[in-house]
Amino acid sequence: MNNVVPLPRGPHRSAPQQIGFDRLELGRILDLYGRMVAAGQWRDYAMDFGRDAASFSAFRRAAERPQVRIEKCPALRSRQGMWTLFGEAGQVLKRGHDLAGVLSLLERRLLKIVED
Repeated sequence: MNNVVPLPRGPHRSAPQQIGFDRLELGRILDLYGRMVAAGQWRDYAMDFGRDAASFSAFRRAAERPQVRIEKCPALRSRQGMWTLFGEAGQVLKRGHDLAGVLSLLERRLLKIVED
């Protein structure tokens, strides 16, 4: 009679099975992706959804390593921010609490000087 049976957690208390992007976040990321494709800098992308983080990777060519990777890790929300931008070699280019601030580094690549 000393058998202890653990009760399953309810849906309101369980951790999410998968981290993902919400509609606004994904819209902002795909908007940037479309502009980078139009500029000829990116050609392909991949998304990965895991238990700890969700990531969006952009490629110059499909057979290469990603040129950039945008990662959302909600566990880091209270520390350095849940958004991280990684470079091609895996180095951290920028961290932040909001997506717009992290993507601003990539949006600068789209700016061109126009002379009169």
